[in-house]
Amino acid sequence: MKLKYCQIAAASIISIPLIFSTTGYSQAGSLSGSKGDVRFPPTLGSGECNVAYKAYVAAGGHSAYATTFYSRVVDLYIICGTKLNAPSQKAAEEMALRGCQAGLSKWKVKTASGGCAISASK
Repeated sequence: MKLKYCQIAAASIISIPLIFSTTGYSQAGSLSGSKGDVRFPPTLGSGECNVAYKAYVAAGGHSAYATTFYSRVVDLYIICGTKLNAPSQKAAEEMALRGCQAGLSKWKVKTASGGCAISASK
């Protein structure tokens, strides 16, 4: 009888590393929750750009977040652009950059930094 319980305990102990090693592989397929390749930390306030950045982090596919550089002394605003779940990382970066630049021309503003840049992409 003791041998029977030892075999069950040994089997369950051996299976624990196997379970944890396989769950790591399933998470590698999705980019959801990842900040990706961060080129510079985005300045986040409480506005729409904060919501856009959180949506970027939550996105499961190739995505990008572009924003203006922020200077406390000169700039009183942040303009951003995102592209979520694009076919590739490069396509996401191009679309996010275009969205940010469209915001600059729409509101006819000039920033001290000179424009938009990709802050993070995955």
